[in-house]
Amino acid sequence: MSGLQTLEALFLMLLATSGVSSNTTSKTGTAPATNVVVEEPEFTDVIENVTVPAGRNVKLACSVKNLGSYKVAWMHFEQSAILTVHNHVITRNPRISVTHDKHDKHKTWFLHISNVQEEDKGRYMCQINTVTAKTQFGYLHVVVPPNIDDSLSSSDVIVREGSNVTLKCRATGSPTPTVKWKRDDNSKIAINRSLNVLEWEGNSIEITKISRLDMGAYLCIASNGVPPTVSKRIKVSVDFPPMLWIPHQLVGVPLYFNVTLECFTEAHPTSLNYWTRDDGHMIHDSKKYRTESDVGMPVYKTHMLLHIYNIQQTDYGTYKCVAKNPRGETDGTIRLYTSTPPTTSPGPPTTEFYADHWANRNTNDSTAGGLHGHQHGQQHPNSYSVHAVDKNSKYSSNLNEIDRSEQKSFDTNHIYWPPETNRNNQGATATTRNILSIVFSTGLLFLARFSLQ
Repeated sequence: MSGLQTLEALFLMLLATSGVSSNTTSKTGTAPATNVVVEEPEFTDVIENVTVPAGRNVKLACSVKNLGSYKVAWMHFEQSAILTVHNHVITRNPRISVTHDKHDKHKTWFLHISNVQEEDKGRYMCQINTVTAKTQFGYLHVVVPPNIDDSLSSSDVIVREGSNVTLKCRATGSPTPTVKWKRDDNSKIAINRSLNVLEWEGNSIEITKISRLDMGAYLCIASNGVPPTVSKRIKVSVDFPPMLWIPHQLVGVPLYFNVTLECFTEAHPTSLNYWTRDDGHMIHDSKKYRTESDVGMPVYKTHMLLHIYNIQQTDYGTYKCVAKNPRGETDGTIRLYTSTPPTTSPGPPTTEFYADHWANRNTNDSTAGGLHGHQHGQQHPNSYSVHAVDKNSKYSSNLNEIDRSEQKSFDTNHIYWPPETNRNNQGATATTRNILSIVFSTGLLFLARFSLQ
């Protein structure tokens, strides 16, 4: 027996048990008792197919003319369930109800479903209990906005650099949602060494040999054309031991000048950063020292600075910048040595002029080093640049002794001391001019006396 025949049988049984008798007519349409011709009921309109989002209310209409004493029933075909007969609700589903328009010439029977659920979708059948039952169908489409199932999706993860990581995102909805992946900052996703994409489609994404550059938030975005589109933010943290870059390992500075030493670190989790002297003692802020740690972008980068004021003989020696985190520890060494300050030969420009000039050039150049001032932004006249690298000057730092690989990531702002040779040449020229002037004057005096004799 087909599903339709089963429903018809159930419908007739229901009418019999409920005391509602179906009208029987002859094939000619004549009632046997009165011999009066009665028109058979007919449907006057089709049942419109309806699409509705889950949670809304919906109404299906079945219009019939010449119903007479026949009855109209609503049924859910896929579930083989009789929902209503005439004005009676048969199903136990509290969200189902039925109404009809008594004043309409073509009486319309409305099936109401409130708070529609996904299981309500399917074919709905309106049936008239004639001898050979008359039926028509309408389809209810129920669409469900996407929803991301947290229990089946990845949460924030922490992985070691160089390992593989797989992120999962399971979304439900009707129609079945499409899942796409993007990075929160819109940068590219490095699937592997040869594949970088702005967007990835699929319920999961695997990143092989993850690096610190892959660290950040990833967005799983689910959509199926039914608003709203939903997303889940998954934070990926990549752990690695600290690394150091030292732009200047040898720094020369005269007595009584100020100097700034610097190290660049990368670490995750964030490292504990500090400075020590060669005796291993940690350096704390004081009138002599001031330390800074500037967090960069990305956040695993840090710029370490050590300001040393009013250099004394005891300040020369070795300094270490140290970085520690749970993944490891590293340090770097900077040697501070003495150099002779610029001479103050007669005639402009003076040493003070150049010191002020260089200070003004480098006031805003905190990244490249430059001349570093005091805590309140005031420039000390004896501040000394760790970037004075004129090879012709005996006051320059011996940066040619530093491994160039230590400096490849940094731009150096070269500042030149006034060449001593030029200044000495100027002095020699002045002396020569003075001697020639004296000789010339003496010669003229000798010739005058000779002529008088």
